[in-house]
Amino acid sequence: MAPSGSGAVRSGCRRVFYWSPVLFISAIVVWSYYAFVLQLCVESIDSVAQKVAYLLVYHVLLFMFVWAYWRTIFTRPMMPLEEFHLPPADRQLLEREDRAESVQEVLRRVAKELPVYTRTASGAIRFCDRCHLVKPDRCHHCSVCNKCILKMDHHCPWVNNCVGFSNYKFFLLFLAYSLLYCLFITATDMPYFIRFWTVSVSLTRRKCENMQNSLPDTQAKFHIMFLFFAAAMFFISLSSLFSYHCWLVCKNRSTLEAFRAPVFQHGPNKNGFSLGASKNIRQVFGDEKKYWALPVFSSLGDGCSFPTCLVSQDPEQAPVPAGQRPPVVGPGGAHPFPPRPARGSQTWLLGGGSSETESDGGKQRDSRGKRGTLET
Repeated sequence: MAPSGSGAVRSGCRRVFYWSPVLFISAIVVWSYYAFVLQLCVESIDSVAQKVAYLLVYHVLLFMFVWAYWRTIFTRPMMPLEEFHLPPADRQLLEREDRAESVQEVLRRVAKELPVYTRTASGAIRFCDRCHLVKPDRCHHCSVCNKCILKMDHHCPWVNNCVGFSNYKFFLLFLAYSLLYCLFITATDMPYFIRFWTVSVSLTRRKCENMQNSLPDTQAKFHIMFLFFAAAMFFISLSSLFSYHCWLVCKNRSTLEAFRAPVFQHGPNKNGFSLGASKNIRQVFGDEKKYWALPVFSSLGDGCSFPTCLVSQDPEQAPVPAGQRPPVVGPGGAHPFPPRPARGSQTWLLGGGSSETESDGGKQRDSRGKRGTLET
């Protein structure tokens, strides 16, 4: 019983450690609400119209920020479909094989029926020996979550979750709304922050008493000063991070692919999945522009295969009729968008006369099996 008890303690401590960044961000947001709403708007601003305007905009930004942050944290990362897992017979065969050539022969036979076009740096089939599956394109194993994640971008400690195909749009919106949240607080707090320093440093106490527009000598000064510093600091750091991910979206790359280019049959190519900036953005945010600013799932595709301008249909792989896959289902089960087969979205992306698209191989690629439902 002792080992199990100590293991439970270690597991609990590890869980608290993983959630500590999220708790820290939550505490900062709660304090910023108190400082902005009560200390700045209620205590320091005299104009009623200005108070109402500030509070209205602030609560809209706060609601969108919390919504996007919540979806990023609690949307489960998608894992590969069952068809990518090795059958029990092949799994036992791999366990008995010692030669790398024999192992690759088994994996090539399994991957021949799958829409897999990327390889390892040595040209071998990408296989996860922990999850016992052939990795789909852009899929990677997360050592923290201990599972393979579809279109994995990175594991983010600030959301205690893997950022991948199922929640990458939510992560981008979380960055965008947190950036707007910090920018709004910085801009509205700055005049009162400057007035505080002018009154406290440049003027004597007698002049302060005669000054009409000075801030009240209360704890509001303390909160206004640190609110400005915190909002400005987060705004600067988030600006660089958000700009970097916007660049990744326009190039259709993940953070992992930006550091290590995906390897295709002809060799590595960092632009292998790029279809042009417009189509790359639609692949993440979807065709319906009215959903772009909302943290609801609208990304195109199924997460297991992606259109590319570099590869064509493998002659050994039989084409699968379009429309055989069930429609994509968003997180939470209910899907407020028109149902769209994965191949339909990829066919649209590959079409349209883009100069960067050199092949329509993505039209013929499809992965059979039932579509896993994204859960929140």
